[in-house]
Amino acid sequence: MKKILTPLELQVMNLMWQKEKVFIKDLLEDWQDEEGGKKPAYNTISTIVRILESKEFVGHTAYGRTYEYFPRMSKEEYQRFFIQNAIEKVFSGSVSNLVSALVDEEKVSKNELDELKNMLED
Repeated sequence: MKKILTPLELQVMNLMWQKEKVFIKDLLEDWQDEEGGKKPAYNTISTIVRILESKEFVGHTAYGRTYEYFPRMSKEEYQRFFIQNAIEKVFSGSVSNLVSALVDEEKVSKNELDELKNMLED
């Protein structure tokens, strides 16, 4: 059963989606800390990847005792899953409640609303 990703899990998955196949060392080499802090330890990233594997987001290919990891779900699939989950659990199944919340928080511009309207009309 897939679940919503934590911020750290999402950061690891974003790197995996970019690279497609990675070793733990690759994740550390490309790590960009969003808050200007230091890179996490190798064991920390390794633990996060194993958690992602248990959640079925990640698979691996073994080369002896070394593992190459790959995403089992595309970024687009996760985005759809995330939005569906948010609509069901946060917005009581109502897409209009989601759009209303985005408009109220000024997260959607008039141009984006026009694009949405055009998509719906097509």
